[in-house]
Amino acid sequence: MATGGNNDNSSNNFINFSGVPYPGLNIRLADETLENRKMRAVRLLLGAARRSVVLTACPQLQVLPRHYSKIYTKTGDKGTSSTFTGARKAKDDKIFHALGSTDELSCLIGVAAEYCVEAKLDMEDKLTQIQCILQDVGSNVATPLSTARDAHLKKVVFNKNYVPQLEAWIDELTAQLPPLKNFILPSGGKCATHLHLARSVCRRAEREITALVREGEIDQETYRFMNRLSDYLFSAARFAAMKEGKEEMIYRRIE
Repeated sequence: MATGGNNDNSSNNFINFSGVPYPGLNIRLADETLENRKMRAVRLLLGAARRSVVLTACPQLQVLPRHYSKIYTKTGDKGTSSTFTGARKAKDDKIFHALGSTDELSCLIGVAAEYCVEAKLDMEDKLTQIQCILQDVGSNVATPLSTARDAHLKKVVFNKNYVPQLEAWIDELTAQLPPLKNFILPSGGKCATHLHLARSVCRRAEREITALVREGEIDQETYRFMNRLSDYLFSAARFAAMKEGKEEMIYRRIE
C-alpha cells in the first residue's frame, strides 16, 4: 500500500490500492492522522469487497475476470444444483461427482505448486496453467450435451491444443529422467508426493468423466486431456524428486 507525502499538495494526499480491482478506490488523506487514514482505508476496501467478489484470471490463457455480487445463492438448499445449461440435478448426480473431483484435483495441484516453490523448482507456471485448463474441463462437465444449446457450447469449446502441449511437456520431462525399471511408491519429497496425490485424484476424476463420455454428454477431448494429465503428474513427481535429490522408494514384496 503506497501512501502520499505529508505536504499540502493534493496530488500526493491519496492512498491508491494499485492491484485492487475496485475502480475509483482512492482515499483522501488530508487533515487525518495516520491511524485514521489506515482505518478509513480498511473500511472502504472491505465495503468494496462486500459489493463485488472478483475472481482473478489466468494471464497465460487470456481469460477475462468475472464478477459476482454474492458467493452464496441459497438455490442449492434443497439438495439440487444447476448445470451451465440450466438443468437442475441432485447434488449426488454423476456430473457433480466429476466436478467435485476436478475441483479437488485443482486444489491439490495448488498445494503441490506451493511445495515446488519452496523447493525452488521451476514448475509453478505449468501447474498454474493446468489449474486454469481444469476450469475449462469443469465447464465442459457442467454443460451436458443433451441439454446444451449452441450458445452454451460456443462458450465451453475445449481447446484441442491442450493435449499436444501436455504431451510435449511429458516428453521434455521424460528425456531428463532415469529409465523406470521398478514400480515406485509415492515418495521423493513434499512436492513429489503431493504431485503423486494429485495424480491419483486425477485418475478418479477421469473415471467419473468416463461415464459422461460414454453417454455422449461431454467432449471426448476433455477426457483425453484428463487421461494425459495423470501421465504428466506422474512424470512431474519423478522430476521433482530428482531435482531435489530425494530418493524414490521402490516397491518390494514384504515376506
